[in-house]
Amino acid sequence: MKKKIAILTGAGISAESGLKTFRDSGGLWEGHDVTKVATPEAWRKDRALVLEFYNQRRKQALSVVPNPGHFALAELEEHFNVVVITQNIDALHEKAGSTNVLHLHGEISKVRSTLDPELIYELDGWELKEGDKCAKGSQLRPHIVWFGEPVPMMEPAMQEALSADIFLVAGTSLVVYPAAGLLDFISSEVPKFVIDPKIPDTANGNNFYLYEEPASTGLPKVKEHLIKHYA
Repeated sequence: MKKKIAILTGAGISAESGLKTFRDSGGLWEGHDVTKVATPEAWRKDRALVLEFYNQRRKQALSVVPNPGHFALAELEEHFNVVVITQNIDALHEKAGSTNVLHLHGEISKVRSTLDPELIYELDGWELKEGDKCAKGSQLRPHIVWFGEPVPMMEPAMQEALSADIFLVAGTSLVVYPAAGLLDFISSEVPKFVIDPKIPDTANGNNFYLYEEPASTGLPKVKEHLIKHYA
């Protein structure tokens, strides 16, 4: 029976494919204060700005390709039962071939009803406009978990992490909660591999294996190690 690997990925792995992150520039995301474009209050105050902001993020996400880190995770599926838990809203994991991806913060390629959050649609192209409505007649919004909103996929993510035989963390500073809290649920007996140019302070204790380098170079190395020692 294949061992189960749960992987938590963050903005760092997407940044290596050319997607900028707001934490790299003092809380600004492409020059925007995140409170002006990524909160429910921003949506109520300036819907046009929020729509345009996410249209540009969507357009950018469609233009980039996965890097060796994404492909390494996808290739692990040949040897392990793999679930990718990502804080990223792009589809780079899926583009690389990962088949079991849980998006904690939503998906940039999807939109949903402002009336019924269960009504979710795949957007054709990159542009969501004022007046684009769901089947119930309400304005569509980005299918993104904004700051101040609950994270509905957190509970499934916790269950996946708890049942993992091996846990990986790649491209995340482990400071964004509740996602960063997943590490607290992992048993000290479970091997934990952390790949990041700056290893978070919380990555310490028994069974930690630290790769102080970018995901694009570290994950292929971890993949080979896991296949050799755990497959």
